[in-house]
Amino acid sequence: MQLILLLALFAQTAERLENWHELAMVSIQADLHHVQGIDIEGNTLWVSSVDAKAGKGFLSKIETPSGRLIAQVEVQQGKRIHPGGITLDGDSIWIPVAEYDRDGPSTIERRNKKTLALESSFEVNDHIGCVAAGKTFLIGGSWSSRTLYQWTKSGEQMLKVSNPIATSWQDLKMDGDLLMGSGQISREQGAVDWVSIPEFKLVRRITTGATDRRFSYAHEGMTYRNGKLYFLPEDAPSRLFAFEAR
Repeated sequence: MQLILLLALFAQTAERLENWHELAMVSIQADLHHVQGIDIEGNTLWVSSVDAKAGKGFLSKIETPSGRLIAQVEVQQGKRIHPGGITLDGDSIWIPVAEYDRDGPSTIERRNKKTLALESSFEVNDHIGCVAAGKTFLIGGSWSSRTLYQWTKSGEQMLKVSNPIATSWQDLKMDGDLLMGSGQISREQGAVDWVSIPEFKLVRRITTGATDRRFSYAHEGMTYRNGKLYFLPEDAPSRLFAFEAR
């Protein structure tokens, strides 16, 4: 009962995205099919997406604010057609590619952020749906991030734990020493969570509303750069939304 009351109090005091200032909305000039994850740096946006009917996964590089497609590569490997949430890491970008199976295996790919060429990879015997990069480690979430993993950047597993946070994280990032995850709290409401490591305790939350197409902002792609939150929640025609705290 005490835990329920604490969670209810936290929900009442959580920040709300509607109180942030919407800086920009960029229309993406490419068919991304089903968006999975994003990251951004300067005027460049990277997007992972999947075309399930064609059996293909993509990593795309897009110019902002024009929304023009600069480059795109296919990342599928046999049955592994489902790329997940991505993250920049210096000159590289990490992208998990899994089977369309919540218990199926995955390949964690490290690609060059400029050329999108494959640099290295390692295997995980689970569906990894999103990944974040710390200074010396990676953190990944399974299907809906119900299980969390920590690996070295060469692929050695350091940790495997059940996620104590109920949000179905679809995209992960690191914000200093904190892990960020975005996804749905419920069918109606999304959230961006900041979580301590290695305790995985919730320390901050921003609840999100929905676009005018009724997609939760936290539905799929999310990143956080220089105090700004970016979301790419919609499939084609996709739109990038940028917010800044007032």
